[in-house]
Amino acid sequence: MAAEDSLPGEQQVQAWLQAARQGSSSSLGKLLESCRNYLLLIANQSVDNGLRAKIGPSDLVQETFLRAQNHWRDFQGDSEQEWLAWLRQILVNQLHDARRDFEAQKRQLDREVAESASQLRDPADSPSAEIIAAEERTALQRALSELSAEQRQAVIMRNWERRSFKDIGAALGRSPEAARKLWARAIEKLQQLLDKPADP
Repeated sequence: MAAEDSLPGEQQVQAWLQAARQGSSSSLGKLLESCRNYLLLIANQSVDNGLRAKIGPSDLVQETFLRAQNHWRDFQGDSEQEWLAWLRQILVNQLHDARRDFEAQKRQLDREVAESASQLRDPADSPSAEIIAAEERTALQRALSELSAEQRQAVIMRNWERRSFKDIGAALGRSPEAARKLWARAIEKLQQLLDKPADP
């Protein structure tokens, strides 16, 4: 056990900081791990249910650790309080980025669903047919929102963007065959959701 590992709280953090600045990656790792529960508590309170489809609290904390490791030389403090505040600000920034990306994806999905529905509708449709089309579009949006983020992306890329399974797999970090299976499961689930009677 390193000598600084047996010191009390604040002094231990200062010792780890000093060792990390001298090039000790293990001390930096201990600094981060000592804050995991603190950051998880903040993340659990900050990540709403909608955003959890994109990033979970533990993922957010891990992203915070990666950002802190890459930029930790920017930290100028020397106390535990300053270290926690610096990490918390990184986590908040990560949360803002994730929420912005999530909202952008939702807006893109809404546009694509609306465009695909309008392309399927005959220009000579009657007013009653337009009402039915609007209801179908709403049902499709609702069903798509119940898919996982990856399933939703696979459906959008395959059905609206007409991309190959090779392209879809590359975008999602999967093989073409795994992308095909993901898409097939998504379509099956989508059909089940659309066939399910709407709540009164």
